[in-house]
Amino acid sequence: MMRCEEQLAEPELDKVASLRSQLPESQVLDRSVLAARDPGWDAGNLNAFALVRPGSVADVVELVSWCRAQRCAFVPQGGRTGLVGGAVTTPDQLICDLGALDKIEEIDPDSGIAVVQAGVTLGALQEAAAAFGLHPGLDLAARGSATIGGLIATNAGGITAFRTGVMRHRVLGLEAVLPDGRLVDDMTRVLKTSAGYDVKQLLIGAEGTLGIVTRAVIRLDPLPNGRATALLGLNGAAQALDIVRHLRGGSSPLLAAEIMWSGFAAVTCAAIGLDPAQLPLRSPCLLLVELGGASFEAARTALEEALAALAETEPDLDGVVCTSMAQSAQLWRLREDTDVLYRLHPQAPSYDISLPAREFDAYVARLRPALKAIDPAIEPYLFGHLADGNLHIVLNLSGPLRPDIRAAVDTAIYGELRGLGGSFSAEHGIGNKRIAALQRHADPVKVALMAQIKTLFDPDNLCNPGKIIA
Repeated sequence: MMRCEEQLAEPELDKVASLRSQLPESQVLDRSVLAARDPGWDAGNLNAFALVRPGSVADVVELVSWCRAQRCAFVPQGGRTGLVGGAVTTPDQLICDLGALDKIEEIDPDSGIAVVQAGVTLGALQEAAAAFGLHPGLDLAARGSATIGGLIATNAGGITAFRTGVMRHRVLGLEAVLPDGRLVDDMTRVLKTSAGYDVKQLLIGAEGTLGIVTRAVIRLDPLPNGRATALLGLNGAAQALDIVRHLRGGSSPLLAAEIMWSGFAAVTCAAIGLDPAQLPLRSPCLLLVELGGASFEAARTALEEALAALAETEPDLDGVVCTSMAQSAQLWRLREDTDVLYRLHPQAPSYDISLPAREFDAYVARLRPALKAIDPAIEPYLFGHLADGNLHIVLNLSGPLRPDIRAAVDTAIYGELRGLGGSFSAEHGIGNKRIAALQRHADPVKVALMAQIKTLFDPDNLCNPGKIIA
Protein backbone atom coordinates (compact mmCIF):
# COMPACT_ATOMS: atom_id res chain seq x y z
CA MET A 1 0.00 0.00 0.00
CA MET A 2 1.28 3.48 -0.86
CA ARG A 3 1.85 5.64 2.20
CA CYS A 4 3.03 9.00 0.92
CA GLU A 5 2.47 11.37 -2.01
CA GLU A 6 6.06 10.88 -3.21
CA GLN A 7 5.12 7.34 -4.28
CA LEU A 8 2.48 8.65 -6.68
CA ALA A 9 3.29 9.08 -10.34
CA GLU A 10 4.45 12.59 -11.26
CA PRO A 11 1.48 13.33 -13.58
CA GLU A 12 -0.91 12.37 -10.80
CA LEU A 13 0.90 14.63 -8.35
CA ASP A 14 0.55 17.49 -10.80
CA LYS A 15 -3.18 16.86 -11.25
CA VAL A 16 -3.80 16.58 -7.51
CA ALA A 17 -1.88 19.80 -6.90
CA SER A 18 -3.85 21.53 -9.65
CA LEU A 19 -7.14 20.37 -8.16
CA ARG A 20 -6.21 21.59 -4.70
CA SER A 21 -5.21 24.94 -6.13
CA GLN A 22 -8.35 25.38 -8.22
CA LEU A 23 -10.75 24.01 -5.56
CA PRO A 24 -9.39 25.26 -2.23
CA GLU A 25 -12.75 24.82 -0.47
CA SER A 26 -13.14 21.19 -1.57
CA GLN A 27 -11.56 18.10 -0.06
CA VAL A 28 -9.12 16.39 -2.43
CA LEU A 29 -7.89 12.88 -1.61
CA ASP A 30 -5.14 11.22 -3.63
CA ARG A 31 -4.75 7.55 -4.46
CA SER A 32 -2.65 6.78 -1.38
CA VAL A 33 -5.48 7.95 0.88
CA LEU A 34 -8.18 6.16 -1.13
CA ALA A 35 -6.28 2.87 -0.86
CA ALA A 36 -6.99 2.81 2.89
CA ARG A 37 -10.71 3.61 2.59
CA ASP A 38 -13.74 1.34 2.38
CA PRO A 39 -14.84 1.29 -1.27
CA GLY A 40 -18.41 0.33 -0.43
CA TRP A 41 -20.28 -2.42 -2.24
CA ASP A 42 -17.89 -2.75 -5.18
CA ALA A 43 -14.14 -3.11 -4.67
CA GLY A 44 -13.56 -1.06 -7.83
CA ASN A 45 -15.28 2.07 -6.60
CA LEU A 46 -12.09 3.76 -5.36
CA ASN A 47 -9.64 2.83 -8.12
CA ALA A 48 -9.40 6.46 -9.27
CA PHE A 49 -6.24 8.59 -8.98
CA ALA A 50 -8.11 11.08 -6.77
CA LEU A 51 -11.42 11.85 -5.10
CA VAL A 52 -12.79 15.38 -4.87
CA ARG A 53 -15.57 16.20 -2.44
CA PRO A 54 -16.95 19.57 -3.59
CA GLY A 55 -18.16 21.85 -0.82
CA SER A 56 -20.74 23.63 -2.98
CA VAL A 57 -22.60 23.41 -6.26
CA ALA A 58 -20.26 26.07 -7.62
CA ASP A 59 -17.35 23.78 -6.81
CA VAL A 60 -19.01 20.95 -8.78
CA VAL A 61 -19.23 23.29 -11.77
CA GLU A 62 -15.57 24.23 -11.29
CA LEU A 63 -14.56 20.58 -11.01
CA VAL A 64 -16.35 19.60 -14.23
CA SER A 65 -14.74 22.56 -16.00
CA TRP A 66 -11.33 21.41 -14.75
CA CYS A 67 -12.03 17.88 -16.03
CA ARG A 68 -12.99 19.21 -19.46
CA ALA A 69 -9.82 21.27 -19.68
CA GLN A 70 -7.71 18.28 -18.63
CA ARG A 71 -9.68 15.78 -20.75
CA CYS A 72 -10.09 13.79 -17.53
CA ALA A 73 -13.03 11.41 -17.09
CA PHE A 74 -15.01 11.81 -13.88
CA VAL A 75 -17.36 9.50 -11.99
CA PRO A 76 -20.12 10.85 -9.69
CA GLN A 77 -20.54 8.91 -6.45
CA GLY A 78 -23.08 8.92 -3.66
CA GLY A 79 -23.34 6.26 -0.95
CA ARG A 80 -21.49 3.64 -3.04
CA THR A 81 -24.24 1.08 -2.38
CA GLY A 82 -25.00 0.29 -6.04
CA LEU A 83 -24.92 -3.35 -7.13
CA VAL A 84 -24.19 -3.09 -10.86
CA GLY A 85 -20.88 -1.24 -11.00
CA GLY A 86 -22.36 2.16 -11.76
CA ALA A 87 -19.73 3.94 -9.63
CA VAL A 88 -16.61 1.88 -10.38
CA THR A 89 -13.53 3.78 -11.51
CA THR A 90 -10.25 3.22 -13.33
CA PRO A 91 -6.82 4.64 -12.38
CA ASP A 92 -7.02 7.49 -14.91
CA GLN A 93 -10.40 8.72 -13.64
CA LEU A 94 -11.49 11.19 -10.98
CA ILE A 95 -14.25 10.71 -8.41
CA CYS A 96 -16.76 13.47 -7.71
CA ASP A 97 -18.06 12.55 -4.26
CA LEU A 98 -21.29 14.41 -3.43
CA GLY A 99 -21.14 13.60 0.29
CA ALA A 100 -20.51 17.18 1.41
CA LEU A 101 -23.67 18.44 -0.32
CA ASP A 102 -25.73 17.05 2.53
CA LYS A 103 -28.11 19.87 3.47
CA ILE A 104 -31.86 19.59 3.68
CA GLU A 105 -32.55 23.13 2.56
CA GLU A 106 -36.27 23.22 3.17
CA ILE A 107 -39.30 21.13 4.04
CA ASP A 108 -42.57 22.79 3.06
CA PRO A 109 -45.46 20.90 4.67
CA ASP A 110 -48.06 23.06 2.91
CA SER A 111 -46.79 22.15 -0.56
CA GLY A 112 -45.63 18.70 0.55
CA ILE A 113 -42.11 19.06 -0.81
CA ALA A 114 -38.51 18.89 0.37
CA VAL A 115 -35.61 20.77 -1.21
CA VAL A 116 -32.44 18.77 -0.67
CA GLN A 117 -28.86 18.54 -1.84
CA ALA A 118 -27.66 15.41 -3.58
CA GLY A 119 -25.59 14.06 -0.68
CA VAL A 120 -28.49 13.85 1.77
CA THR A 121 -29.14 10.25 2.74
CA LEU A 122 -32.59 8.77 2.37
CA GLY A 123 -32.66 8.05 6.11
CA ALA A 124 -31.88 11.68 6.95
CA LEU A 125 -34.68 12.92 4.68
CA GLN A 126 -37.11 10.38 6.14
CA GLU A 127 -36.29 11.56 9.66
CA ALA A 128 -36.60 15.26 8.79
CA ALA A 129 -39.86 14.77 6.91
CA ALA A 130 -41.31 12.65 9.73
CA ALA A 131 -41.11 15.67 12.04
CA PHE A 132 -43.82 17.19 9.83
CA GLY A 133 -45.82 13.97 9.53
CA LEU A 134 -44.51 13.39 6.02
CA HIS A 135 -42.47 10.83 4.09
CA PRO A 136 -40.50 11.00 0.81
CA GLY A 137 -42.45 8.06 -0.62
CA LEU A 138 -39.37 5.87 -1.02
CA ASP A 139 -37.85 3.29 1.29
CA LEU A 140 -35.19 0.62 0.94
CA ALA A 141 -32.79 -1.31 3.13
CA ALA A 142 -29.79 0.95 2.36
CA ARG A 143 -31.66 4.02 3.64
CA GLY A 144 -28.82 4.91 6.01
CA SER A 145 -26.19 5.24 3.27
CA ALA A 146 -27.99 5.65 -0.07
CA THR A 147 -28.08 9.32 -1.09
CA ILE A 148 -30.77 11.27 -2.88
CA GLY A 149 -28.42 11.95 -5.79
CA GLY A 150 -27.66 8.26 -6.14
CA LEU A 151 -31.31 7.31 -5.85
CA ILE A 152 -32.15 9.76 -8.61
CA ALA A 153 -29.27 8.53 -10.75
CA THR A 154 -30.51 4.93 -10.53
CA ASN A 155 -34.25 5.71 -10.49
CA ALA A 156 -34.47 3.69 -7.29
CA GLY A 157 -37.64 1.80 -6.39
CA GLY A 158 -37.74 -0.09 -3.10
CA ILE A 159 -40.48 -1.19 -0.76
CA THR A 160 -43.17 1.42 -1.40
CA ALA A 161 -42.99 1.71 -5.19
CA PHE A 162 -46.31 -0.07 -5.77
CA ARG A 163 -48.21 2.79 -4.11
CA THR A 164 -45.93 5.85 -4.31
CA GLY A 165 -43.95 5.17 -7.48
CA VAL A 166 -40.22 5.02 -8.10
CA MET A 167 -37.80 7.93 -7.83
CA ARG A 168 -38.89 9.21 -11.24
CA HIS A 169 -42.32 9.88 -9.72
CA ARG A 170 -40.98 11.55 -6.59
CA VAL A 171 -38.77 14.20 -8.23
CA LEU A 172 -40.59 17.44 -9.00
CA GLY A 173 -37.51 19.53 -9.72
CA LEU A 174 -33.84 18.97 -10.39
CA GLU A 175 -30.54 20.80 -10.61
CA ALA A 176 -27.54 19.21 -12.30
CA VAL A 177 -24.14 20.05 -13.72
CA LEU A 178 -23.92 18.90 -17.33
CA PRO A 179 -20.76 17.39 -18.86
CA ASP A 180 -19.96 20.70 -20.59
CA GLY A 181 -19.98 22.54 -17.24
CA ARG A 182 -23.37 24.22 -17.64
CA LEU A 183 -25.76 24.19 -14.68
CA VAL A 184 -29.31 23.18 -15.57
CA ASP A 185 -31.73 24.63 -13.01
CA ASP A 186 -35.16 23.04 -13.23
CA MET A 187 -36.05 23.22 -9.54
CA THR A 188 -39.81 23.10 -10.09
CA ARG A 189 -41.76 22.86 -6.84
CA VAL A 190 -45.16 21.93 -8.26
CA LEU A 191 -46.68 18.73 -9.62
CA LYS A 192 -48.33 20.25 -12.66
CA THR A 193 -46.01 21.59 -15.35
CA SER A 194 -46.30 21.15 -19.09
CA ALA A 195 -43.51 23.33 -20.42
CA GLY A 196 -41.82 21.50 -23.23
CA TYR A 197 -39.49 18.52 -22.99
CA ASP A 198 -39.03 17.25 -19.44
CA VAL A 199 -35.24 17.26 -19.53
CA LYS A 200 -34.86 16.21 -15.91
CA GLN A 201 -36.38 12.83 -16.74
CA LEU A 202 -33.37 12.11 -18.95
CA LEU A 203 -31.10 12.64 -15.96
CA ILE A 204 -33.19 10.44 -13.67
CA GLY A 205 -32.01 6.87 -14.17
CA ALA A 206 -29.00 7.92 -16.27
CA GLU A 207 -26.57 6.73 -13.56
CA GLY A 208 -24.46 9.86 -13.79
CA THR A 209 -23.66 9.40 -17.49
CA LEU A 210 -25.42 12.61 -18.57
CA GLY A 211 -24.48 14.91 -15.70
CA ILE A 212 -24.10 15.26 -11.94
CA VAL A 213 -27.28 15.81 -9.93
CA THR A 214 -26.64 18.43 -7.25
CA ARG A 215 -30.06 19.39 -5.82
CA ALA A 216 -33.64 18.18 -6.08
CA VAL A 217 -37.20 18.92 -5.09
CA ILE A 218 -38.77 15.76 -3.67
CA ARG A 219 -42.48 15.18 -3.37
CA LEU A 220 -43.62 14.18 0.14
CA ASP A 221 -46.65 12.15 1.23
CA PRO A 222 -48.47 11.94 4.57
CA LEU A 223 -46.86 9.50 6.98
CA PRO A 224 -49.20 7.06 8.77
CA ASN A 225 -49.13 7.56 12.52
CA GLY A 226 -48.97 3.83 13.12
CA ARG A 227 -48.18 0.63 11.26
CA ALA A 228 -48.64 -3.04 11.95
CA THR A 229 -46.81 -5.99 10.43
CA ALA A 230 -47.64 -9.64 9.79
CA LEU A 231 -45.66 -12.53 8.34
CA LEU A 232 -47.74 -15.13 6.52
CA GLY A 233 -46.86 -18.57 5.22
CA LEU A 234 -48.37 -19.34 1.80
CA ASN A 235 -48.26 -21.90 -0.96
CA GLY A 236 -47.12 -19.49 -3.67
CA ALA A 237 -47.20 -16.05 -5.21
CA ALA A 238 -50.75 -16.46 -6.55
CA GLN A 239 -52.11 -16.87 -3.04
CA ALA A 240 -49.98 -13.93 -1.91
CA LEU A 241 -51.51 -11.77 -4.65
CA ASP A 242 -55.01 -12.72 -3.51
CA ILE A 243 -54.13 -11.57 0.00
CA VAL A 244 -52.59 -8.34 -1.27
CA ARG A 245 -55.71 -7.64 -3.33
CA HIS A 246 -57.86 -8.20 -0.25
CA LEU A 247 -55.71 -5.94 1.95
CA ARG A 248 -55.62 -3.16 -0.63
CA GLY A 249 -59.40 -3.18 -0.71
CA GLY A 250 -59.67 -2.36 2.99
CA SER A 251 -59.92 1.02 4.69
CA SER A 252 -56.36 0.90 6.07
CA PRO A 253 -53.59 1.57 3.54
CA LEU A 254 -51.32 -1.31 2.54
CA LEU A 255 -47.79 0.00 3.11
CA ALA A 256 -45.72 -3.02 2.11
CA ALA A 257 -46.03 -6.46 0.53
CA GLU A 258 -42.72 -8.31 0.43
CA ILE A 259 -42.48 -11.90 -0.79
CA MET A 260 -39.78 -14.39 0.18
CA TRP A 261 -39.32 -17.98 -0.88
CA SER A 262 -38.50 -20.35 1.97
CA GLY A 263 -34.84 -20.91 1.08
CA PHE A 264 -34.07 -17.20 1.41
CA ALA A 265 -36.12 -16.80 4.59
CA ALA A 266 -34.48 -19.79 6.30
CA VAL A 267 -30.98 -18.39 5.68
CA THR A 268 -31.76 -14.89 6.94
CA CYS A 269 -33.73 -16.27 9.89
CA ALA A 270 -30.70 -18.26 11.04
CA ALA A 271 -28.37 -15.30 10.51
CA ILE A 272 -30.33 -12.86 12.66
CA GLY A 273 -31.15 -15.38 15.37
CA LEU A 274 -34.94 -15.58 15.09
CA ASP A 275 -36.65 -18.66 16.49
CA PRO A 276 -37.73 -20.67 13.41
CA ALA A 277 -40.41 -22.41 15.46
CA GLN A 278 -42.23 -19.08 15.78
CA LEU A 279 -42.34 -18.46 12.02
CA PRO A 280 -44.17 -20.18 9.14
CA LEU A 281 -40.93 -21.32 7.50
CA ARG A 282 -42.34 -24.64 6.32
CA SER A 283 -44.46 -22.86 3.75
CA PRO A 284 -43.07 -22.55 0.20
CA CYS A 285 -43.48 -18.75 0.33
CA LEU A 286 -43.66 -16.09 3.00
CA LEU A 287 -45.42 -12.75 2.67
CA LEU A 288 -44.48 -9.79 4.86
CA VAL A 289 -47.31 -7.24 4.89
CA GLU A 290 -47.76 -3.94 6.68
CA LEU A 291 -50.87 -1.80 7.15
CA GLY A 292 -51.01 1.82 8.24
CA GLY A 293 -53.37 3.38 10.73
CA ALA A 294 -53.98 6.23 13.14
CA SER A 295 -51.88 4.37 15.72
CA PHE A 296 -50.07 1.08 16.11
CA GLU A 297 -53.08 -0.35 17.92
CA ALA A 298 -55.50 0.79 15.22
CA ALA A 299 -53.31 -0.60 12.46
CA ARG A 300 -52.88 -3.90 14.28
CA THR A 301 -56.63 -4.21 14.84
CA ALA A 302 -57.29 -3.54 11.14
CA LEU A 303 -54.68 -6.12 10.14
CA GLU A 304 -56.04 -8.78 12.49
CA GLU A 305 -59.60 -8.20 11.27
CA ALA A 306 -58.51 -8.38 7.63
CA LEU A 307 -56.65 -11.64 8.22
CA ALA A 308 -59.58 -13.07 10.17
CA ALA A 309 -61.85 -12.35 7.19
CA LEU A 310 -59.32 -14.02 4.90
CA ALA A 311 -59.29 -17.12 7.07
CA GLU A 312 -62.85 -17.89 5.94
CA THR A 313 -61.64 -18.47 2.38
CA GLU A 314 -58.04 -19.39 3.25
CA PRO A 315 -58.45 -21.90 6.09
CA ASP A 316 -54.79 -23.01 5.92
CA LEU A 317 -53.46 -19.48 6.29
CA ASP A 318 -50.58 -19.50 8.77
CA GLY A 319 -48.65 -16.60 10.21
CA VAL A 320 -47.90 -14.17 12.98
CA VAL A 321 -49.07 -10.61 13.64
CA CYS A 322 -46.51 -8.50 15.46
CA THR A 323 -47.50 -7.36 18.92
CA SER A 324 -44.94 -4.54 19.10
CA MET A 325 -42.84 -2.32 16.88
CA ALA A 326 -39.73 -4.10 18.14
CA GLN A 327 -41.10 -7.42 16.90
CA SER A 328 -41.97 -5.77 13.60
CA ALA A 329 -38.39 -4.53 13.25
CA GLN A 330 -37.14 -8.09 13.73
CA LEU A 331 -39.38 -9.41 10.99
CA TRP A 332 -38.23 -6.67 8.66
CA ARG A 333 -34.65 -7.80 9.28
CA LEU A 334 -35.73 -11.19 7.97
CA ARG A 335 -36.42 -9.52 4.60
CA GLU A 336 -33.82 -6.73 4.55
CA ASP A 337 -30.64 -8.40 5.88
CA THR A 338 -29.65 -9.63 2.43
CA ASP A 339 -25.95 -9.11 3.18
CA VAL A 340 -25.97 -12.56 4.75
CA LEU A 341 -26.23 -14.07 1.26
CA TYR A 342 -23.04 -12.37 0.17
CA ARG A 343 -21.24 -13.42 3.33
CA LEU A 344 -22.17 -17.03 2.59
CA HIS A 345 -21.38 -16.68 -1.11
CA PRO A 346 -18.84 -13.88 -1.77
CA GLN A 347 -19.55 -12.06 -5.03
CA ALA A 348 -22.68 -14.11 -5.50
CA PRO A 349 -24.26 -13.39 -8.90
CA SER A 350 -27.42 -11.37 -8.34
CA TYR A 351 -30.26 -10.36 -10.63
CA ASP A 352 -32.98 -7.75 -10.32
CA ILE A 353 -35.89 -8.34 -12.66
CA SER A 354 -39.52 -7.35 -12.99
CA LEU A 355 -42.49 -9.07 -14.54
CA PRO A 356 -46.24 -9.10 -13.96
CA ALA A 357 -46.70 -10.54 -10.48
CA ARG A 358 -49.31 -13.01 -11.72
CA GLU A 359 -46.47 -14.66 -13.67
CA PHE A 360 -44.25 -15.22 -10.61
CA ASP A 361 -45.23 -18.83 -9.88
CA ALA A 362 -44.91 -20.03 -13.47
CA TYR A 363 -41.66 -18.12 -13.97
CA VAL A 364 -40.07 -19.58 -10.83
CA ALA A 365 -41.27 -23.07 -11.77
CA ARG A 366 -39.49 -22.75 -15.12
CA LEU A 367 -36.42 -20.98 -13.76
CA ARG A 368 -35.34 -23.52 -11.16
CA PRO A 369 -34.93 -26.51 -13.54
CA ALA A 370 -33.37 -24.23 -16.17
CA LEU A 371 -30.67 -23.17 -13.70
CA LYS A 372 -30.10 -26.75 -12.54
CA ALA A 373 -29.59 -27.79 -16.15
CA ILE A 374 -26.69 -25.34 -16.24
CA ASP A 375 -25.27 -26.45 -12.88
CA PRO A 376 -27.05 -28.96 -10.60
CA ALA A 377 -25.65 -27.14 -7.57
CA ILE A 378 -27.53 -23.90 -8.24
CA GLU A 379 -30.26 -23.11 -5.73
CA PRO A 380 -31.49 -19.55 -6.26
CA TYR A 381 -32.50 -17.35 -3.34
CA LEU A 382 -35.73 -15.60 -4.32
CA PHE A 383 -37.36 -12.55 -2.74
CA GLY A 384 -38.80 -9.24 -3.82
CA HIS A 385 -41.49 -6.60 -3.95
CA LEU A 386 -44.61 -8.54 -4.86
CA ALA A 387 -47.09 -5.73 -5.51
CA ASP A 388 -44.93 -4.10 -8.19
CA GLY A 389 -43.62 -7.33 -9.73
CA ASN A 390 -39.96 -6.89 -8.73
CA LEU A 391 -38.16 -10.19 -8.12
CA HIS A 392 -34.59 -10.47 -6.81
CA ILE A 393 -32.56 -13.57 -7.60
CA VAL A 394 -29.25 -14.37 -5.88
CA LEU A 395 -27.40 -17.55 -6.79
CA ASN A 396 -25.75 -19.75 -4.15
CA LEU A 397 -22.44 -19.49 -6.00
CA SER A 398 -19.35 -17.43 -5.39
CA GLY A 399 -18.63 -15.36 -8.48
CA PRO A 400 -17.54 -14.23 -10.87
CA LEU A 401 -19.05 -16.85 -13.14
CA ARG A 402 -17.21 -18.29 -16.14
CA PRO A 403 -18.30 -16.42 -19.28
CA ASP A 404 -20.12 -19.44 -20.75
CA ILE A 405 -21.92 -20.13 -17.46
CA ARG A 406 -22.83 -16.46 -17.08
CA ALA A 407 -24.25 -16.34 -20.60
CA ALA A 408 -26.35 -19.44 -19.96
CA VAL A 409 -27.62 -18.10 -16.63
CA ASP A 410 -28.46 -14.74 -18.19
CA THR A 411 -30.48 -16.49 -20.89
CA ALA A 412 -32.36 -18.58 -18.32
CA ILE A 413 -33.21 -15.53 -16.19
CA TYR A 414 -33.75 -12.85 -18.82
CA GLY A 415 -34.88 -14.75 -21.90
CA GLU A 416 -38.65 -14.52 -21.54
CA LEU A 417 -39.01 -11.23 -19.63
CA ARG A 418 -39.52 -8.91 -22.57
CA GLY A 419 -42.25 -11.13 -23.97
CA LEU A 420 -44.01 -11.00 -20.61
CA GLY A 421 -43.84 -7.22 -20.50
CA GLY A 422 -41.13 -7.23 -17.83
CA SER A 423 -37.60 -5.90 -17.54
CA PHE A 424 -34.18 -7.43 -16.97
CA SER A 425 -33.35 -4.50 -14.66
CA ALA A 426 -36.06 -3.38 -12.27
CA GLU A 427 -34.38 -1.01 -9.82
CA HIS A 428 -30.60 -1.57 -9.69
CA GLY A 429 -29.74 -0.05 -13.06
CA ILE A 430 -27.26 -1.05 -15.77
CA GLY A 431 -23.86 0.20 -14.58
CA ASN A 432 -21.03 -1.72 -16.25
CA LYS A 433 -22.40 -5.17 -15.35
CA ARG A 434 -25.65 -5.14 -17.33
CA ILE A 435 -24.48 -3.53 -20.59
CA ALA A 436 -24.51 -6.84 -22.47
CA ALA A 437 -28.01 -7.57 -21.17
CA LEU A 438 -29.19 -4.15 -22.32
CA GLN A 439 -27.78 -4.72 -25.79
CA ARG A 440 -29.34 -8.16 -26.03
CA HIS A 441 -32.71 -7.77 -24.35
CA ALA A 442 -33.80 -4.15 -24.86
CA ASP A 443 -35.42 -2.75 -27.98
CA PRO A 444 -32.61 -1.93 -30.43
CA VAL A 445 -34.16 1.39 -31.44
CA LYS A 446 -34.29 2.41 -27.79
CA VAL A 447 -30.64 1.43 -27.33
CA ALA A 448 -29.66 3.47 -30.39
CA LEU A 449 -31.55 6.50 -29.09
CA MET A 450 -29.80 6.16 -25.74
CA ALA A 451 -26.43 6.23 -27.48
CA GLN A 452 -27.47 9.35 -29.41
CA ILE A 453 -28.59 11.08 -26.20
CA LYS A 454 -25.28 10.24 -24.55
CA THR A 455 -23.39 11.75 -27.48
CA LEU A 456 -25.56 14.87 -27.38
CA PHE A 457 -24.98 15.45 -23.67
CA ASP A 458 -21.40 14.22 -23.47
CA PRO A 459 -19.67 14.16 -26.87
CA ASP A 460 -16.23 13.73 -25.27
CA ASN A 461 -17.42 10.76 -23.13
CA LEU A 462 -15.98 12.19 -19.93
CA CYS A 463 -19.00 11.74 -17.65
CA ASN A 464 -19.01 8.29 -16.04
CA PRO A 465 -17.78 6.52 -19.19
CA GLY A 466 -18.25 2.78 -19.64
CA LYS A 467 -21.62 2.72 -17.89
CA ILE A 468 -24.95 1.90 -19.58
CA ILE A 469 -23.63 2.67 -23.09
CA ALA A 470 -21.01 0.25 -24.44
